[in-house]
Amino acid sequence: MNAPRDGQRLFLGGAWAEPDAGSYEVVDPATEETVGRAPEASEDQVLAACAAAREAFGAWSRTPAAERAAVLGRAADLIRSRLKEYADLARAETGATTGTARAMQVGVAAARFRRYATVEPAEWPIPPQINEAGPMGKAGVMGALAVRQPVGVVACITSYNNPWANPAGKVAPALAMGNTVVVKPAPQDPLSVYRMAEALEEAGAPPGVLNVVSGRSAGVGRAAVASPDVDMVSFTGSTAVGQHIAEVCGRDMKRQLMELGGKGAAVVLDDADLGSAVAGIGTTFSFYSGQICTAPTRVLVQRGLYDRLVDGLAAYARRLTVGDPAAPDTVVGPVISAEHRARVESYVELARKEGATVVTGGERPPLEKGFYVAPTVLADCTNDMRAAREEIFGPVVCVIPFDDEEEGVALANDSDYGLVDYVWSADVARAFRVARRLRAGGVGINTVGRNMEAPFGGFKRSGVGRDVGSYALHAYSEVQAIVWPG
Repeated sequence: MNAPRDGQRLFLGGAWAEPDAGSYEVVDPATEETVGRAPEASEDQVLAACAAAREAFGAWSRTPAAERAAVLGRAADLIRSRLKEYADLARAETGATTGTARAMQVGVAAARFRRYATVEPAEWPIPPQINEAGPMGKAGVMGALAVRQPVGVVACITSYNNPWANPAGKVAPALAMGNTVVVKPAPQDPLSVYRMAEALEEAGAPPGVLNVVSGRSAGVGRAAVASPDVDMVSFTGSTAVGQHIAEVCGRDMKRQLMELGGKGAAVVLDDADLGSAVAGIGTTFSFYSGQICTAPTRVLVQRGLYDRLVDGLAAYARRLTVGDPAAPDTVVGPVISAEHRARVESYVELARKEGATVVTGGERPPLEKGFYVAPTVLADCTNDMRAAREEIFGPVVCVIPFDDEEEGVALANDSDYGLVDYVWSADVARAFRVARRLRAGGVGINTVGRNMEAPFGGFKRSGVGRDVGSYALHAYSEVQAIVWPG
């Protein structure tokens, strides 16, 4: 049994181990009550997890791809069969609504394991090359093959906003490629990741193929990144932490996949469908309470639509039900912690001081418990305000006017970030023209939806590399060239 009354155990080398550094409380952000106790790993235990992954790598990397895929498929089925149980835990750990926890957290995790249970080709022929005689040998025809090989041991450091889909999006393709993995979940909601480990263990993942170590201490993550047994780090989180990880990885030339911060621009042109733009941008307020890096939190509106869009967004925000995530009519739950609530509130107050107008929101909802922030619309913003330049990660949008298309593109690109931007226009050709000029890893045209086979990642300080779909298999692999004489 891995979760005794006094707390969750670590998962090291296929065994459930007592944590050296004790445990800590995981708090429900909606009720402020204890969900459970999470283990605090020592740095020695982190290094032991990495060593276990290294020991398991040889056999797992040589396991036929179809057998690895079968493990992932069985894990997908197990996760799906426990949807309600796992979603209830995710809701308690994160404050996500019941619908979000079931569909977008646990449901997406199961879908990602199922996606990588399909074997894809790992080698491609390269057209033959005719070589003239020379210092390298006789004339001849050279054949070649590009082969995708696993990187090795991958340290996956995951974000708190989605403790199911985010780890699954790393673990599943990494294991499918033949890597072994050490997961360091976010300290706020690690218990769900241990349930994922249980499912993989039950599905037949050999000892050491997946390891989970958690803790509030920054030393837990540092030890995983610096471990000599780790070949690659896959990180989702803030740009500041990502920069530090990149510096450590650079010293040993470790491979990296970084999904970092975002300050998505929604460019709303004067011919846009106003209702569509309001509904799309409005998901900022409801989806994870704004705690999502792809949210269009910087709304750039052509001046002719500006007043109507501000009014529309404010009306949308006021209609949203804020409260208990377990209640069926709740749309907006709490943010993850009291500390994060204070951070979000400080940005709203700063925006006021910088000259922004709080059209709606800006105060705490009248609830006795929980870390709630009212959905907030800030108008009269300029692109140089800190609230418009820095990632707030809460239910807050800044609305900024522009005069013409050139200015709209310039404002959108005037950002340290470049993860996902959006364009709204009734003229699809115009929208595509604008989209191609935006310096962002993804652009949604008249939608905030995603294609889950499309590459995902950022320009500039929003990250390094691409994942999702087949791109994730490339991200967790090295390409080897094999050449021979024809």
